[in-house]
Amino acid sequence: MLRFLVLAFLVVFASSHSSAQTSERKTSVSVLDFGTTAIATSVTSKIRSNLRALVEFNMLDAEMTSAAARGIGYAGSLNMSVVEARDLGAALSSEFFIIGDAQTLRRSSSEKPIYYESYCSIFIISSRSGRLILWERPSFQDASPKSTEDLLLQSIAAPETVARYRLAIKRASEDEARLRSLILDPNEPKVEEAPDDEDTALDQGLRLPRPYRRLRPDYPDAAARAEAEATVDVVVDVGSDGEVSQVQVARWAGFGLDEATVAIVRQMHFFPAMRSGSAIPMRVLLRYNFRKPPK
Repeated sequence: MLRFLVLAFLVVFASSHSSAQTSERKTSVSVLDFGTTAIATSVTSKIRSNLRALVEFNMLDAEMTSAAARGIGYAGSLNMSVVEARDLGAALSSEFFIIGDAQTLRRSSSEKPIYYESYCSIFIISSRSGRLILWERPSFQDASPKSTEDLLLQSIAAPETVARYRLAIKRASEDEARLRSLILDPNEPKVEEAPDDEDTALDQGLRLPRPYRRLRPDYPDAAARAEAEATVDVVVDVGSDGEVSQVQVARWAGFGLDEATVAIVRQMHFFPAMRSGSAIPMRVLLRYNFRKPPK
């Protein structure tokens, strides 16, 4: 099992008939409810209708999707591990699913009188890999709640928005198919996973990797605008030279937090793991907790 290093600061038949069937196969997509408010219902309905109009997608029934999500205890989180995401996708029986939230808020500031903001957070996830393949947070401000909500719905219905979601799903499908087709080299050395704790490591004659310096990711502007608080986990392969080779997100959060975490981890250098006085490669799990800065 991976040790949590918490840093304070995821027979082929060649015939024209079978080829036609393959090319016409539709990608199944589920859209979960974005909330219970009127604007959340409108946003969810708009996204479903947009994707249903695309011939390459098979939109799954909304009531069955909601029932399946409730059945495994999903309560609307936008901060999920890839394992949790895969489990949710399996329950929904779709290849991709979309989650999010939408609200209209009454705001005020020293610079302007009372105004309204309508926003929605949109997350598209691959059920097969559990990866977050696209996130965005369109937001609009105006003097009345109706005008901000109209602007938000117009943005979601825009052809370029629909095309962006379609392209994200298409590219993810192609990338995952390409990865499945890769032939793994049986002679490639396996990277040992770090034990759960220091005591277990000592019992096994191991010294775990330690960073020279604990670098803290920046809190992105997108996260600040969303006032996002979340946890990002990354699986990191540390070589016998102490350098980072691979970084994979094991728990994603969106809002630029995943990208900020991966970027800072790639800058880190480690004292390598040791066994019996020899440096060895090791895979560790690093956790970063993000909290919105005080105003």
